[in-house]
Amino acid sequence: MRTNDTVLLVDKQDIYKYTQLKGNVDVDNISPFVKVAQDIEVQQVLGSKLYRKILDDVQGGTLTGDYDTLVMDYVQPMLIHYAMADFIQFHTYEVNNAGIMKNTPENTIAPDRVEIDTLVKRYRQIGDTYRKRLTDWITLKIQLFPEYTAYQDGGEYPTSKPTNYSNWNL
Repeated sequence: MRTNDTVLLVDKQDIYKYTQLKGNVDVDNISPFVKVAQDIEVQQVLGSKLYRKILDDVQGGTLTGDYDTLVMDYVQPMLIHYAMADFIQFHTYEVNNAGIMKNTPENTIAPDRVEIDTLVKRYRQIGDTYRKRLTDWITLKIQLFPEYTAYQDGGEYPTSKPTNYSNWNL
């Protein structure tokens, strides 16, 4: 692992502010989904060099200028919605010593698979829209981000194509 692998590009306040997630959800429950969406979706669209530079700058408190604009206006909205798509799909499940458990609080009705799939699909569509905006913007401003077109040194090269997820099967 790298030293900046614990850096998240959004905080819980952003997630609460821009999604239907309520403040009583423990941030520890969504952080793993933010990390996965960040490592997969954000790194995929930015490429490894630019992604790592941004993580280093965030960790060092030196994210400024065009890089700050990139993260705040383009990366964060995309990341929030991709993370929510995964969170919605898996948040009711818990893995502990007894095995895999499904949490169902009293006086609630769990949505059926179709409802969950609809929510997941919609969050992915929103994430894809923000991905396109990010790609369009960075393409226009490509000279500002030399890491975007640099040799990736064994890492991922940027791509505008979203990850191809399929529905879950039981």
